[in-house]
Amino acid sequence: MPELPEVETVRRGLVKSCIGKKIIDVEVLHRRATNPRSLSPLNVAVGSTINNVSRRGKFLWFELDRPIALVAHLGMSGQFRIHDKQNEVVPAHKHVRTRFTLAQDGRGARTTDLRFIDQRTFGWLAICEYRDGVPELVSKIARDIFDPEFDSKKIVAKFRSKRTEIKRALLDQNLMSGVGNIYADESLWRAKIHPQSQASELSARKISGLLDTVRVVMSQALVEGGTSFDSLYVNINGESGYFERSLEVYGREHQHCSRCGGEIRRIAFAGRSSHFCPICQRR
Repeated sequence: MPELPEVETVRRGLVKSCIGKKIIDVEVLHRRATNPRSLSPLNVAVGSTINNVSRRGKFLWFELDRPIALVAHLGMSGQFRIHDKQNEVVPAHKHVRTRFTLAQDGRGARTTDLRFIDQRTFGWLAICEYRDGVPELVSKIARDIFDPEFDSKKIVAKFRSKRTEIKRALLDQNLMSGVGNIYADESLWRAKIHPQSQASELSARKISGLLDTVRVVMSQALVEGGTSFDSLYVNINGESGYFERSLEVYGREHQHCSRCGGEIRRIAFAGRSSHFCPICQRR
């Protein structure tokens, strides 16, 4: 599933390609592309101009020149792909779920094809009203670590109040959004914290250091365009990210830890896997 660095990479690409353009057509090609909680059909966005593209955690939304937002969640395999219809032949793609036609001048003289592609169909789009400055479907999601209003001291206190494993707390989007399995494992390794350590038993200093590490890891991933293990995550131009080359533990079961030489292990965790070094990350 795309995590914050991948979603932010997509957002930045959409900002470059979509701001100022008018949506002149919307074609929904799969019923699951629209979230059941959508305020209205997606074609209500026709005629609106895209003023900005924003993000919180793993959620994206297009800010329109009207009091509604077009919200997107990439799910497991969602992608936005952009094509300039004037400069290339746009081949059909069997996993296109929604197609937006964008025009620079609003009259369609020069149009761009923006596609929402989703092989596994867990992603979605929705029309949403705003609540407290963010779309209603995003309003209950916690701020992410790059949010200007992210309060580290407050979040540290919330982590320490949780009687649960620290990795489970990291993945809780109601505590801090944007962190998924990959960056949780990488951050815990760098901070030398066992994924099954109890959050409530860690010191404030330890958790604060972990949050700093999360910020560093995801910042580095952003520089490299995120992590791509297969074709399910690419940016809006179809290009893969390269942070996979920098991974220290995730997906490296039985390989040697670059820090101590120990053997990386994988354990089952909350329906998924955790990768860690049992020597560096003692409980």
